Amino acid sequence: MIPADLPERLCAVGGVVAVALGGSRARGEHRPDSDWDLGLYYRGPLDVPALRALAASVADDPDVGIGEPGGWGPWVDGGGWLRIGGVAVDWIYRDLDRVHQVWADCRAGRYEVGVQPGHPLGFYSHVYAGEVARCRILADPTGELTALRAETSTYPPELAAALAAGGWEVDLLLAGAAKAVPAGDSGYVAGCLFRVVGVLVQVLHARAGRWLLNEKGMIASAGRLPGAPPQFADRAQALLGAVGRTPEELAATMATGRALAAEVLG
Repeated sequence: MIPADLPERLCAVGGVVAVALGGSRARGEHRPDSDWDLGLYYRGPLDVPALRALAASVADDPDVGIGEPGGWGPWVDGGGWLRIGGVAVDWIYRDLDRVHQVWADCRAGRYEVGVQPGHPLGFYSHVYAGEVARCRILADPTGELTALRAETSTYPPELAAALAAGGWEVDLLLAGAAKAVPAGDSGYVAGCLFRVVGVLVQVLHARAGRWLLNEKGMIASAGRLPGAPPQFADRAQALLGAVGRTPEELAATMATGRALAAEVLG
């Protein structure tokens, strides 16, 4: 459990507008040992020295590192990994103006996939909006994040259409992977198939109007959707779990992948 006054103390730091609980704890899917993911929604210059002082006052290790915005990459743009009372508590920065812009893009049917450390599928920009929709707000003095959460509770049909249309990439990936089969290039085939499955998962979530926030658990989540093919999760996991090494094994895997893609994309 995090200190009860921590969200309010964070909002007192210059630049911090609101604090929200995200991840499995916000969704009620956590285990007893799950991290506490705190989104620090900020605007303008962020008083990082004040954040560091606050972290030192509550963390088990007073020397915990708190990064500058942009220090972790272009999308997950900074924060800190703390332990408070022996429990992992992550502070994760979110530029609130950028979140608003992404939400406007979602309603216009636009998204992008960016390179971000820790996200092997790439960071899908609409995650920003989904995080707000599925978060639990802990402190929001101005009410701005609360209002945005109410807006994002409805999945934009324009975004759904754009993500579904993005399924065209699957054919390109499968064609590229097929060229690597005769050489027994299992690494390249595996990489292509991981992205194939990831794109299919995005399509399934979009059609169902469900926010997808992370690659972790994405296959199981897609398998629970009403529009998923029978045994989608088991079949996708099996596909990625045994790609093969010989041209014959890889060819068999590719055939399975094409069949699964055809069931999703039609």
